[in-house]
Parts: sequence; structure tokens; C-alpha cells
Amino acid sequence: MIAAERADREALVAGVGRLVRLARAKRGMTRRQLALGSGTSERYLAQIESGRGNPSVIILQSIADALELPIVELLPHVNGGTVTHVVDILRCLPPSELPAVAEMIESRARANLASERARRIALVGLRGAGKSTLGSRLAEALGCPFIELDRMVEQEYGARIPDLIEMSGLATFRRYERGCLERVIDQHAMAVIAAAGGIVSNAETYGLLLRRTHTVWIKAPPDQHMSRVMAQGDLRPMAHSREAMADLVAILDARSADYARAEAVLDTSSDRVEQSLEKLQRLVEGYVNDAAE
Repeated sequence: MIAAERADREALVAGVGRLVRLARAKRGMTRRQLALGSGTSERYLAQIESGRGNPSVIILQSIADALELPIVELLPHVNGGTVTHVVDILRCLPPSELPAVAEMIESRARANLASERARRIALVGLRGAGKSTLGSRLAEALGCPFIELDRMVEQEYGARIPDLIEMSGLATFRRYERGCLERVIDQHAMAVIAAAGGIVSNAETYGLLLRRTHTVWIKAPPDQHMSRVMAQGDLRPMAHSREAMADLVAILDARSADYARAEAVLDTSSDRVEQSLEKLQRLVEGYVNDAAE
């Protein structure tokens, strides 16, 4: 019994470490940034993430605050609540029935959200995917505004995003991002919106984007993300890490499940800009025309 209890504790600590590591990667935060934000030593944080540290509730709350998450999202196997009840029911179903259940849920959601999305198209994905290039050209073709949320935040705040985060913190940036998205939705029934890659790290803001826009994940492999960004003269991916590609892969892995919640996916990996644009136009044609009827 003692051995079983020890194994359960070790599994819990390992699960906490995995969730902290994934949450950090999803936000594109370095371990140093999270350590500073939570008041935790970088060494101790490394132990927690590797499953060798046993954080107190106070430390875990500090880490959750720095990640802008409820502490329960860093605890594996949380019991109670409607969501857990639904998950428990799904676990009881035979795997063969899950696709039908998923289709039923998705169809009901689509029916309820169709009018709320209007003719707004939002592009999500990592930096370097092509959101700005494709988004601006799509908006020109559709005859509607092209809005980059990051640029809108910079105009609102009066400073570049890195300076905003350094001076006022990530929470302030996310608050401005949410406010700008709400304003775009209120003011534009038709627009093409390019969202920052990290918008998925805030569940409420990303949920708003999914509910009120037709969201398309602009997808590319990590090496192309890196090469495209550097080809634009942006050396930030290599500036602070010798393992930049490994970091990028970790971020993409952590965010992929959220990006995949988009209404559609466009893979730009093997296409020229013109080819990707043609595919994107065909992809969103139904969204724009259906909403106009």
C-alpha cells in the first residue's frame, strides 16, 4: 500500500510538471521568464517541470498566476464539475461512437454560431506562417479591412509589443489584446483579422475569436516558420537561445491542439504565396457568401 501511495504521489508530481511545461510552451515563455514572473528560482522550476520537484500550493498558485491560469489547470485528474462529468460519460462510450458524438456537438455549435461569426475571417498560427502576407491580400480581394491585432494593440498602448510586455507585463498585453478584439468584432461585420500566435494561451480571448469569427489555422512546419521569419530580417528566434528550433517545436506542439480548434486549416508548407492565397480564397468563399445571404 505504501508503494502504491508513493507511485500515486510521483505520478501527480510528474503530471503537474508536464502541465506547467506545456502551459509555458503554449505561451512561448522561457523558463527564466516564468521564474521571474512567479518569484520562483529557475532551478526549482526546472525540477518541477521534470517531475523531480514537489511544489507547495503557494508556489503552484504563483506559477499559475504568472501563466494567467486557474490553479486547477495545473492539477492533473481534477474531479468535479460539468466538464469532468461530460468527459467521464465520453470515456464510457465505445470508440466507434465517438465520431458521431463529435459531429453532433460540432453541428449544434455551428448552427448556433453561424450568425455570430458574420463575415469575419481570422487567421491564427505561429509567427512566420504567412498570416500577414495572406491576410492583407485576402482582405484586398474581398474588399474589406485587414486588421492585425498586434498592430492595433501597439497603437492603443503607444509602444511596441516587446516594450509593452517588458514595462507592464504579459497580463496587460493580453488585456489590451482582448479589448482590441472586442472592438473589431463590434465595429466590423466583415474583416480579415490576423491574430498573434500566442492568442491561444488565453482561453477566454481565444474562445471569443472562435465564436465570433471564421477561424483558419495557417500551418507550416517549424523549419519554414524559422526560415521565413529570419528571411524577413527578424533575428529574434535566434537571439536568446542556442536551441531555438527545439523551443519552436515545443511551442508548436503545445499550441497545435488549440490551433486545430479552428474552423479550417490551410497548410502553406509546399506552396508559393499565390497558390496559398488561391486556396485560402476558396476556403473562405463559403463563409463569406453564406453569411451574406
